Amino acid sequence: MEDLQRLLAIAVGIALINNLVLARFLGLCPFVGVSKKIPSAIGMGLAVIFVMSMTSVVTWLLYVYFLMPGDRNILGHYSSYVAEHGLVDVLRTTSYILVIAVMVQFVEMVMRKHAPALYRSLGIYLPLITTNCCVLGAALLNTTDATTPLTLLQATVQGFFGGVGFLLALLLMAGVREQLETVDVPKPLQGMPIAFICTSLMALAFMGFSGMAG
Repeated sequence: MEDLQRLLAIAVGIALINNLVLARFLGLCPFVGVSKKIPSAIGMGLAVIFVMSMTSVVTWLLYVYFLMPGDRNILGHYSSYVAEHGLVDVLRTTSYILVIAVMVQFVEMVMRKHAPALYRSLGIYLPLITTNCCVLGAALLNTTDATTPLTLLQATVQGFFGGVGFLLALLLMAGVREQLETVDVPKPLQGMPIAFICTSLMALAFMGFSGMAG
């Protein structure tokens, strides 16, 4: 029962209370760029969920069995050498970005073959998932930046629901921006200015979820 409550707390925490976009302000570039239409937002959100979930699994395994010193590290005494010479941060960032890039390339190939219209609508923002700070941020939160060590299942749940939180923010923003097209917005605020104003208001609204945490 405790394990289930812990997983639920992780899911709600990363999706609502500590939403990667609206609470930690990560991944704002694709968030603003792709949130003009709901279909594009759904496609991008699902792609991020997949990439973030798979990345969480692979990076957790990399960190626990290759980077983190300890009995589980399969490199043996070499892991102590890596830690003593401050190479963990360098190898962590490099390996995480490599994993993310591989996952994004896989999603891009599948989407290009099976959903060409969506692939074209996402444009440059699809390969930019590689540098999406949301994905890298989730990987770090699962490993080195975790307040308490996470199991593989907990890391996977956190990655998956981190993507769900990203999708939720995208859908809300896309809905707002589609409505704004029928509104007479003052000329100086049209485009990006009104988008950032709406984003800030949504971030303030999401602060209300902070009361759910003890």
